[in-house]
Amino acid sequence: MPTEDHGSTVPRRQLGRYLRRAREEAQVTVKAAADALEWSTPRIWRIENGTVGMRALDVKAMCELYGASDDLTTALVALARETKSKGWWQSYGDALPSWFELYVGLESAASRIRYLQTDIVPGLLQTKAYTREVIALDHPELGPEEQEKRLAVRMERQNLLVRRVPAAPSLEVILSEAVLRRPIQDREAMVGQIRYLAEANERPNVTVRYLPLSVGLHHWASTGGFAILDFPEQRGRDPEPPTVYSDGPTGALYLDKTREVDMYESIWRSASERAYDRAQSTRAIRALSEELYNE
Repeated sequence: MPTEDHGSTVPRRQLGRYLRRAREEAQVTVKAAADALEWSTPRIWRIENGTVGMRALDVKAMCELYGASDDLTTALVALARETKSKGWWQSYGDALPSWFELYVGLESAASRIRYLQTDIVPGLLQTKAYTREVIALDHPELGPEEQEKRLAVRMERQNLLVRRVPAAPSLEVILSEAVLRRPIQDREAMVGQIRYLAEANERPNVTVRYLPLSVGLHHWASTGGFAILDFPEQRGRDPEPPTVYSDGPTGALYLDKTREVDMYESIWRSASERAYDRAQSTRAIRALSEELYNE
């Protein structure tokens, strides 16, 4: 069962995959399903992509149409009830873009999170001062109150790294040297951010690795930053597939097909082969902090 932290994100995605599989095995097209159920085709797509919650009655209707077994129908109806649970992030309302809510839910359910960052410190390791400047630059149209709400969301997200139940995920970050040399306006705050990264590297479930510019390009360096999320096994259900996530000013990209994830895994390995190990990274990050502070 999902916890409050997990919300309904994972159950929705799982239910959508089961329903898509049942439809395809029954050789029913999306349009035929929509016509038979008197729904729109976009509604079927949203259900199968896991972006909406489901009523048990609607799941029963879909299972009947697809000729699903009684056992499968019972299991999917139970799963549908889990799609109604809420995560902590939903209490922040408009402070979270709708496309980002999916990521926060997946992040909360992940057992392992990996970031390759070439431009900015990842949100899970940002200090308040760093986050505040990023939000102000990205969203100058927002008033102080709205910006503070977004800051509160970012700080709340970081709590998953220290939670006890469920166990906190492992966080692995490869940071380009360019990220650390690109300052924010508040010089002391930037030094504080760099020192915070070195301190975070002492946590048992956090690994920050430094990727020096001197090593040159890695495989598909033009890709930019991204995250790879892995999920724990769940008894009696198909495992949630690893998911690649990247975002921009207008939305996000989610990839979970095997060939797509494999490509990003190869990029991660290439960067990992060139990055310093954990101990070397901590020394390099601390040295850079002293360099910036003493300039």
